[in-house]
Amino acid sequence: MLTVGSTTPGASAKTNWVFARNKTAGGTAYHEAGNGEPLVLIHGVGMRLEAWAPQILALSASHRVIAVDMPGHGETARLPVGSRLEEFVAWFGQFLDEMAVETANVAGHSMGALVSGGAAATFGSRIKRVAYLNGVYRRDPAAKAAVLARAAAIPLTGVDKEGPLLRWFGDDPDSVVARDLTRNWLNLVDPQGYAVAYSAFAEGDETYADHWKDVAGPALFLTGSDDPNSTPLMATQMAALAPNGWVRIVEGHRHMVNLTAPDIVNALLAEWLCEGEDVK
Repeated sequence: MLTVGSTTPGASAKTNWVFARNKTAGGTAYHEAGNGEPLVLIHGVGMRLEAWAPQILALSASHRVIAVDMPGHGETARLPVGSRLEEFVAWFGQFLDEMAVETANVAGHSMGALVSGGAAATFGSRIKRVAYLNGVYRRDPAAKAAVLARAAAIPLTGVDKEGPLLRWFGDDPDSVVARDLTRNWLNLVDPQGYAVAYSAFAEGDETYADHWKDVAGPALFLTGSDDPNSTPLMATQMAALAPNGWVRIVEGHRHMVNLTAPDIVNALLAEWLCEGEDVK
């Protein structure tokens, strides 16, 4: 496990990132930038593709970056009530088909990490590399009970906008702008789409947990040292199972590490995107 220190500022002072979107024939909204090997980015519950803004801006210099609005988020229609993680993975496979992407590098954050892991487990060599940012793995009983309780409360109380901010951010300067951006995205989310996705997220930590041993491509497991839910231990456990897995921990950061430590995360993703290129 490599721990990476944080000395760079967090999210840009720009607080109004908005990316133009196209839609596939199936209605999935996405933003595309750059040329080269495809890199597909999947955000987490309550977010939208703008949550990848620092990565879109940096990595499109070397790759065809495709950032997607997950179902029920941004401008993509929700999946039916009761949809599980498997349905989100199937949606993602359809999206790749509609984009005519035969082979992709896929990076997912939080719920998006679960989708990316499911894709790597399900789609075989179609997923060249997988990056699992702030993703969960086999929650302990207390964490499992807490997330299931939050999922059950959503239809009754609506989207909890402050609870995630307390879990995802500290009070450090790196988090100030990122917290404001995240609050804005949570305010924009479709409550029903959020509820469907959160339920799949709450129940999905073990869905593909046994499949990391079958994921042959480079697998990066990245999280913040202070993330209370997607912990360094989880990342370490998954990396130990994957044949070509490794861990990167960003010191002093929590759940939205791609926004609070964008330069570090961009460098680690660039490292991952080069992994295996010299293997013939």
